[in-house]
Amino acid sequence: MNITRSKILLTLMLIMNLISCKGQQIYPLLTSIDNVPNMAHLKDTNNELQSFVGTYTSIYNGNHITLYISKENDKFFDYGNQKIYMDILYIRYTVKDSYNNILQTTQNATFQSDQLNTIFSHWITENGNKVSLNYTGTNCSVGWGDIYLKKLNSTQISWEYRPDDITTTAAKCPPTLDTTIYLPETKDLIFTKQ
Repeated sequence: MNITRSKILLTLMLIMNLISCKGQQIYPLLTSIDNVPNMAHLKDTNNELQSFVGTYTSIYNGNHITLYISKENDKFFDYGNQKIYMDILYIRYTVKDSYNNILQTTQNATFQSDQLNTIFSHWITENGNKVSLNYTGTNCSVGWGDIYLKKLNSTQISWEYRPDDITTTAAKCPPTLDTTIYLPETKDLIFTKQ
């Protein structure tokens, strides 16, 4: 009799937990964050991000640039009043000079949206051919801005980088820090998948 009461009590507690739990609120990646509730998940349900994943290379002004593009699922973003989880593209990169010396690399970095030299997606077009990314900038946020990738075909993407702030002052940033922007500041640079 005691075992039966325990089973009934356990079953009731389980049912109460299920009723009180909200289901995970999942929305397609193309949904505006203005149209989703707090703590929602924007998922790549239509696989729009996958075609950008891979290692791509290009040469710009004598520098060799390698992009390592990966898809990261359920990354947390805190936009103040709005907190969401989102599937993103995360770009790590290496820039080498013509002598093969590394000028800058984030190849072994792990994703943190507020870390220097971080590139991650925040928007993709309806047809999945163009993605807009946020670049956090280098030291003292120099170079922060937007990067746009456009899928040209199965092996090539076009790069456009629009920095919002390319200079700083000694009052804002110690002169001992490297504030060089090593990413190619250009439009229509072609990267080829390796």
